[in-house]
Amino acid sequence: MKEELIKQGVIYTDMETAVKEYPDLVKEHFMKCVPVHDHKFVALHGAVWSGGSFVYVPKGVKVDIPLQSYFRLNSPESGQFEHTLIIVEEGASLHFIEGCSAPKYNKVNLHAGCVELYVKDNAYLRYSTIENWSKNMLNLNTKKAIVGKNAKMEWVTGSFGSKISMLYPMSILNGEGAKTEYTGISFAGGGQNLDNGFKVIHNCPNTSSIVNAKSISKNGGKCTYRSLVRINEKAKNSKSSVSCESLMLDDISISDTIPVNDIRTDEVEFSHEASIGKISEKTIFYLMSRGLSEEDAKAMIVRGFAYPISKELPVEYAVEMNNLINLELEGAIG
Repeated sequence: MKEELIKQGVIYTDMETAVKEYPDLVKEHFMKCVPVHDHKFVALHGAVWSGGSFVYVPKGVKVDIPLQSYFRLNSPESGQFEHTLIIVEEGASLHFIEGCSAPKYNKVNLHAGCVELYVKDNAYLRYSTIENWSKNMLNLNTKKAIVGKNAKMEWVTGSFGSKISMLYPMSILNGEGAKTEYTGISFAGGGQNLDNGFKVIHNCPNTSSIVNAKSISKNGGKCTYRSLVRINEKAKNSKSSVSCESLMLDDISISDTIPVNDIRTDEVEFSHEASIGKISEKTIFYLMSRGLSEEDAKAMIVRGFAYPISKELPVEYAVEMNNLINLELEGAIG
């Protein structure tokens, strides 16, 4: 596979190597999509970053096999500041998968990574990530994409574990006809506060965004969906659709939806839908009458709720996500 990528001119390496061997490419794009003044954790990241992935896909190249990277934090009371930089040139396409995890420690750990994605004109990028942190982790990651003319950026996200998570991937639609889609799920158990969402900025005409966010909370866990959709004055004839669904598995869990919709022109199509509910006792009774235990019935309902996200993942990652859901339902993560 590596030889095939080299033949295509694709660069896939770690960030330290990229800085040494491709300094011009890195200098042109590094901390430009996510400027260091964005917020204090980005400033910290810019000062102390280490590790991460670098991908460059030349003009017109289609990478058929997903590229994958995995980050693991192995030390207690420490921080992780990896930097991911992906550049997909005009007319090229790529699917990149990133996994993150950490073992359980008694001390608090910090994850303040950064992901910068550049999707040039007529290009396509799907960025999929499954985050399975232990519940001593503060997950304060920052992810942004700049999307060019007639290009498409897709986000697929599964957020599990962590004590506190504040993560809002962003697409900036800077080219006419640019598109973005976000499909994400988070699962908060007892003692967890997962504050996740998505941001999109429409800067040009005929751009579009689709957001499908789901969250599950149990044992007093808190899930918050926090979003921003901004359609600027020049983004006429743009379309945006936002759907947010929350499922609470008991009476002590919390689920909030905090959307910000900033529409600055009348010539748009925009819709926002949010729903919060509990597992139906009738549905559980029906499944139990067909031979399932109460635990298996709940697990089946939750997996069905998460199916729109899992079906967007490669098979091995969909299986992993379903396993994580089962572990969360058993209280075995963290």
